Amino acid sequence: MLNLLLLLAGFVPLLYGATLLVDGASALAKKYNIPDIVIGLTIVAFGTSAPELIVNVFASLSGSSDITLGNITGSNIFNIFAILGFTAVLFPLSVKSGTTWIEIPLCFLSAVVLLVIANDVLINDTTVSMIDRTDGLVLLFFFMIFLAYNFHVSKSGGSGEEITVRQLPLYQTVLFILGGLALLVLGGRFIVYNAVRFASRLGISERVIALTIVSIGTSLPELATSVVAAKKKNVDIAIGNVVGSNIFNIFFILGVSAVITPVSVGTFAAIDMLMNILGSLLLFMFVFTGKGRKIERVEGFIFLLLYGSYVTLLIAQ
Repeated sequence: MLNLLLLLAGFVPLLYGATLLVDGASALAKKYNIPDIVIGLTIVAFGTSAPELIVNVFASLSGSSDITLGNITGSNIFNIFAILGFTAVLFPLSVKSGTTWIEIPLCFLSAVVLLVIANDVLINDTTVSMIDRTDGLVLLFFFMIFLAYNFHVSKSGGSGEEITVRQLPLYQTVLFILGGLALLVLGGRFIVYNAVRFASRLGISERVIALTIVSIGTSLPELATSVVAAKKKNVDIAIGNVVGSNIFNIFFILGVSAVITPVSVGTFAAIDMLMNILGSLLLFMFVFTGKGRKIERVEGFIFLLLYGSYVTLLIAQ
């Protein structure tokens, strides 16, 4: 119970640290006249994914492959099935043409690429499956292409998201950045250490902990962003936030993790990766059902039902 409480407590400094880091880094960039486009696509995007990144870095350094891979696939599954499902129930999500034909297919591609590089046993006829450093570099190469696409869309006026940057004095900016980094490191270390201890003491796999508690906790920034955007009727931001986060998680965070330490792939990981592919596929299909390009409330309920069923089966394994 103590390990569980410490695990949950670790999300407080982790999430608060990400907020401080984004505010401080954005203010510093604005002070030196960095364009809003660059701030939004780099600092803000990295900030919302900082919890997943920090947790994965610590998991990679400690050799906890189940947490490394489980946090990524679990976050992506939660993002589509739970966050988009819940947000669509609140308010139907209309989808732009670019999101429909480029970003959602890229999200599907990232899920398929993950399944391919993580199945050495089937493809290369080896005894174990690994996401090695070469695979990590390939994922980072895909990420660079995705980042270049985002810059192109933003410069051509394809992004309607406005970036709000806090005006801070220089000393406070530095304190925010240093404090944010310190809290991220503290929270990430707490989460990984206590997740491993909690799983071992309860006799359950680290994969299950990563796919549920850890991945849900690290996805809280995406949940908050999507719900707030839906309430403000900025529905394209709500869906774009989730799709972009999923691409970011696989191409960048898993890429970095594999470069640090090759990730071994467990026996049941293929189920999670197939669930990730299913989410992207259903998202693309739901855009074309009903009237207009929207994710309707009934489809949001379907997403939530599928996520509830998946978690139930996961715990029952």
